[in-house]
Amino acid sequence: MPEMSGSFTGQTRVETTIRLSDVPGHELRIAEITGSQRSTDENWNNARLVYWGVLDLVNGSGTQRGDYVNERANGERECGTFEGKVTTAQGQTTLEGTWEAISGTGKFKGMKAQGTYKGRMTSLSEVEMSWEGRYELAAAAEAA
Repeated sequence: MPEMSGSFTGQTRVETTIRLSDVPGHELRIAEITGSQRSTDENWNNARLVYWGVLDLVNGSGTQRGDYVNERANGERECGTFEGKVTTAQGQTTLEGTWEAISGTGKFKGMKAQGTYKGRMTSLSEVEMSWEGRYELAAAAEAA
């Protein structure tokens, strides 16, 4: 399986926060983040990424899970899920977890891919991420 890596800078397009009354500082957030991928692998470079995440936080730290879509200029898509942890310390929020492709179209149909991500919130509405992983397109698997 080829290895890949890249980065992503995104903007929050929509966010909703619900403050729970069970323990102080507990909140649930749902957000849609959009941006563009940067990678030396042409299969991911300049792909438009949209992800929808749900965060379950107490005092800014907790869990994150959601779904994503990478769409290329030609319309081909790769869709997947992610989950990880969110840590807020000394005013800085960091994100770390795993992702996995679950479906796709065009040459991404039937692909297998998974990896890790790390990132940080650079402002209340901006995120910077780096990611890496391995993938195999279905056509490459059939040829092997």
